[in-house]
Amino acid sequence: MKRIHFDNISKSWFLITILILSIIFLLFGVLELIPFENPKINKGLSAIGFLLQGLFFSRMFWYNNYVQWNKKGMTIRINSFLGKSIMFDNIKKTELDDQKLVITQNNGKIFTFDLKEIAESDYQKLNEIIIKNTIANHV
Repeated sequence: MKRIHFDNISKSWFLITILILSIIFLLFGVLELIPFENPKINKGLSAIGFLLQGLFFSRMFWYNNYVQWNKKGMTIRINSFLGKSIMFDNIKKTELDDQKLVITQNNGKIFTFDLKEIAESDYQKLNEIIIKNTIANHV
């Protein structure tokens, strides 16, 4: 069985630190806030900042099955190259049956995820995350 990698971005201080460091490197490198004698230092700082940004935003592609969420919404990437972004406020109902997760939005748009090759504990956790955050946003 395949596993899903879960990533709650709002609780990952390591990832938030990397993002803040990348912004600092970019600011110092691009805006040249500190005048160095060697202009290559500023280019190096901006290169490090862009590299850290690239690492931060490429996490989704490191795993075949990936779910990232925060209090507003989530991105689900299961057996596909690009993920589906879903806002918790827009979810009307979710159904988990026969190893398929069906998410219906308020506007009638339906997302279907095939979970046949996914471990049962992972798709149960995915459903719990959706239900918990949907209820929290509708109250």
